[in-house]
Amino acid sequence: MSVLTVDDLVQHFPIAGTKAKVRAVNGVSFTLDKGETLALVGESGSGKTTIGRCVLGLIQPTAGRISYKGTALGGSRTVRSPELRGRLQLVFQEPSESLNPRLRVHELIDEPLRALKVPRADREKKVREAARQVGLAESLFEKFPAEISMGLQQRVGVARAMISDPDVVVLDEPTSALDPTARAEIIDLLIQIQRKLGTAYLFISHDLSAVRHISHRIAVLYLGKVVEEGPSAKVFAKPGHPYSVALLSSVLLPNPRIRSQSQIRLAGEIPSPINLPKACYLAGRCPLAIDRCREEMPPAEQVAPDHMVRCYRHADVARLDDETDQFDRFQGEVERILGAGVETRAAPSKVQKAGAEHGQA
Repeated sequence: MSVLTVDDLVQHFPIAGTKAKVRAVNGVSFTLDKGETLALVGESGSGKTTIGRCVLGLIQPTAGRISYKGTALGGSRTVRSPELRGRLQLVFQEPSESLNPRLRVHELIDEPLRALKVPRADREKKVREAARQVGLAESLFEKFPAEISMGLQQRVGVARAMISDPDVVVLDEPTSALDPTARAEIIDLLIQIQRKLGTAYLFISHDLSAVRHISHRIAVLYLGKVVEEGPSAKVFAKPGHPYSVALLSSVLLPNPRIRSQSQIRLAGEIPSPINLPKACYLAGRCPLAIDRCREEMPPAEQVAPDHMVRCYRHADVARLDDETDQFDRFQGEVERILGAGVETRAAPSKVQKAGAEHGQA
């Protein structure tokens, strides 16, 4: 059984003084298994963070169903309910803004345990264990957040999220505020913790190199709808949706000799989320669009085991960009330049049984 299931999630935000609504999330569905990482990627405004906040109960969804271990969340049963407290956690994008500046490091890590009413002696032991797990020296325990680096602040945030032994952690841009070396260290740290504890991650990020390395599966979002979902290695090597191709080809590679040869370029303006097209949201920008794309929304079509694409011309897209995965070369250059030495990513058994490749670089 999946630890987290999201069915047809919809989130619309009313605009004050009008009848209009911002349609942020428009029918998103996915599952997340124990020990698995699902990455949500897309441009700003695609609905990634909104989905994460809905999952955690920080926003009440307009429609749809979110289930934790088969039981629906919502109403009186939320992540704040006594029986669920600490089971779903969040690592924020900006560690300096998510940590109380008046609390010391050990107090920040201890926060979830105090909410769970864990005895003081047990809390002290678990704080030391959590700090060791994320590579924080006990000499830092009496320091305030402003007295340590942003990389160390994020380690505090990870320790605070993991100290309650959660089943699911939503990671909202956890590396975007970090320098490249700290970014590689945090990604490697998250992988090690997941292998030890079997925690499931919902990884929200613009950093596609980090996504390529840490995730088992990837869901590509465009204007609040999943346009492609599948094993990370397959989506990166052979994307089936024009938007996925454009998104991957937009990444600035670390070596000017490594250039994307993509034949798909998107032009024009992104539709307003207040007035979305009735058919394919990308049709007005896509060079491969046909009349049918402008008349009806493409259904989610299974193009390979565990690989879904919402595009009438997915076969043509795959043929156009049938070339070597540029991200393999990209990651090789990153590791060579930074000397990151991050370890290879292993996929969980479900992905292996499906015949999918794991998300290593």
